[in-house]
Amino acid sequence: MAEEKLSAQQRSKIRRLSAPKELAPDEEGGELNIVPFLDIITNVLMFVLATVSVTFTATIDTYPPRAGGAGSRAPQTPTLGLTVFVVPDGFSLKARGGNVAPGCNDTGPGIAIPKAAGEGGKLDYDYKSLKACAAKLKGAAPEFKDEMGVTVTANPTIPLQTIIGTMDAVRKNDQGDDMFPDVSFGVAR
Repeated sequence: MAEEKLSAQQRSKIRRLSAPKELAPDEEGGELNIVPFLDIITNVLMFVLATVSVTFTATIDTYPPRAGGAGSRAPQTPTLGLTVFVVPDGFSLKARGGNVAPGCNDTGPGIAIPKAAGEGGKLDYDYKSLKACAAKLKGAAPEFKDEMGVTVTANPTIPLQTIIGTMDAVRKNDQGDDMFPDVSFGVAR
């Protein structure tokens, strides 16, 4: 049997029908366009990376003020009961129920540690003198040696950084030994 030859018109039609069809832009053969999805993921990732440093916080172990009940017993041994009041003029201290006088040498009224001239002549809180005064009060009697608690009270206008500096000043002495690591907050009346 002899092969029949196709005409030019028939060959053209076969070529036209067998050629791949061009798809419209919205008919991409079932492939997903993930570029918009990747744009969203990239934006979310950038937002998370930009805000992640804000979410890390430092913690300071403190204890809330304790209310003394009517049935509470008085301690058998004398305690120092150190309280540091952070006021706009400096530090006022109370120990053994009495006020510490200016200079931290005796009992009496006044600001125990006034603000001192800092950088540029500006008055600033004297944390070094506070640390020395706390160490002096702790060493005043042998029974105070084991006492680890201090109460820090501040006026509402005192910045948080000043309160933290106060806590840091009374926690350890110059040699790095613990003085008053158990810090409680007091409420100003």
